[in-house]
Amino acid sequence: MKNLFRSIQSLQIKLVVIYVLLIIVGMQIIGVYFTNVLERDLTGNFKTNIETQIDLIETRIEELNEEYVDDRTGFQNEVQKLFYDYGNRSDIDEIRFVNPDSVLIATSKLSNESSVNSIIKGPKTKESLDTGLSNDEIFVSVEDDSKRMWIVNSPVIVEDRVIGAIYVASNIESVYQQLEKINNTFIIATILSLFITSILGIFVARTITKPIINMRNQALLMSEGNYTSRVQIYSDDEIGQLAESFNILSKRVQEAQANTESEKNRLDSVITHMSDGIIASDRRGRIRLINDMALGLLNLKAEELQGKDMLEILNLQNDITTEDIVEGNEISHLLVINNKDDDTMIRVNFSTIVKDTGFINGYIAVLHDVTEQERIDAERREFVANVSHELRTPLTSMKSYIEALQDGAWQDDEIAPKFLKVTHEETERMSRLVEDLLQLSRLDGEVEEINKEIVNFNMFLDRIIERFEMTHKEEVQLVKNFPDTAIFTEIAVDKMGQVLDNVISNAIKYQQREPKRVEFYLQQNSYYNRLTLRIKDYGLGIPNSKVDRIFERFYRIDKARTRKMGGTGLGLAISKEIVEAHDGKIWANSIEGEGTTIFINLPSEVINEDDWDV
Repeated sequence: MKNLFRSIQSLQIKLVVIYVLLIIVGMQIIGVYFTNVLERDLTGNFKTNIETQIDLIETRIEELNEEYVDDRTGFQNEVQKLFYDYGNRSDIDEIRFVNPDSVLIATSKLSNESSVNSIIKGPKTKESLDTGLSNDEIFVSVEDDSKRMWIVNSPVIVEDRVIGAIYVASNIESVYQQLEKINNTFIIATILSLFITSILGIFVARTITKPIINMRNQALLMSEGNYTSRVQIYSDDEIGQLAESFNILSKRVQEAQANTESEKNRLDSVITHMSDGIIASDRRGRIRLINDMALGLLNLKAEELQGKDMLEILNLQNDITTEDIVEGNEISHLLVINNKDDDTMIRVNFSTIVKDTGFINGYIAVLHDVTEQERIDAERREFVANVSHELRTPLTSMKSYIEALQDGAWQDDEIAPKFLKVTHEETERMSRLVEDLLQLSRLDGEVEEINKEIVNFNMFLDRIIERFEMTHKEEVQLVKNFPDTAIFTEIAVDKMGQVLDNVISNAIKYQQREPKRVEFYLQQNSYYNRLTLRIKDYGLGIPNSKVDRIFERFYRIDKARTRKMGGTGLGLAISKEIVEAHDGKIWANSIEGEGTTIFINLPSEVINEDDWDV
């Protein structure tokens, strides 16, 4: 069925069909014109003959009307005789005469004599009596083998008065039968001419379509990527010149395809390996291209996006339209993509693809991952706010006490020493804060020198614990759980001591239970050459949602309690910087109300204890 449909659509068949259709149209135009002229002449002659007889009948009725002006019965009888004479003709079926009151006066049809002197219904006859004008119509007589009848109603006017109307029904079927015979003869002649012209059309079409078919086959090969074959040239006419041009085109396309493929591969490589996400759409905003980086940023799959609206995928359909992109309005937006682990912040910039003609061909969305930048900006803003707050609090307190002393409080022997003590404490607090800030700044800028040396971490940790046992011997119970084998690591002793001092001090400081208890667990992973120290307390604990933030600068879970205990809010932040400078990692686990565990993971060294020079 497909092959049949395809063959019907071929150019050869179309040429033959067009050739045949032209013949048909020409023959039909001639036939229609010939038939119409013939029909007009035959029906015209027929109607002229009937109308002549009607004129004779009208003249005779007018004479009888004058002759029998006082004898209407005699007038009716004479009209009836007149209709008998004319009614016997083969082309007239019936003649009637109806007076102005629509009463039948006479009829030539014997079957209708019973209706004489009775009112008859005839809309056309009534119209002729009322208007004084003739009318006619052709209708098909169902009672007489569906023959066509021509009905004429002609008024009889005497001295500007309508005295009646003549109704004539004539059989015009013979005229149409004659036309039908002529049309049948014309149709047979048309069919014979079409048969002959179809055969001639096939031979003519083949001479034209054969080289075109060859060019079509070559075009199919080109669509499959084969540009090597060429079209055979049969003549030097227009089709031969077309074939030669087609061969030249095939060669040029082969060269252009090679260049395009090379450029496409280069462009695909650039887009694929870009550090930014790229989304390209058509002029309606439907996605046509998206690179792997954009898929990763949006956490979507390519098959989910093809053909979708770009603004809907970016969830910006309520914020901007394609018209805004064209006009350059609101072409940069910040998106927040919710992921399982963390939110990703993406800066989207839009641009328009415009052809040289000014026609808009599509839109480009460039996606930049600004999560880290936004986080750094937020931390910077929060850091400045925290520093300002931390400095403002002691400065405000010092200002108040100094003003009080200026107002005379220095003369009071009881109040003056207290005010000076508070002022000194606040000064010390600001000094510690400034020193911590300077140390963080040096660590951030990698200006702080970290002089590492290989130490026995067991002994190093044991000395620090002993120091806390001496200073807090009645306040806290310190429990050690160390392996028997020495663990060696390369650290800056003073810096790592600062980290442990800070962590242990916090573990002791934020416990309210009695007795306070801090546990130390040290172990080594020889496979990865790493050591892990766990410092566990049984204090108040940290809410699960805030555990990861305790290493942020100035972050405090309970700000009032921390300030009361003299903390600057930078200890753990400094500890994190120091540990990371040692290629280590520090983190915390906590259960609110049960305690907190700080983990410190550092590289370890493989050294035999016998080779260690104490």
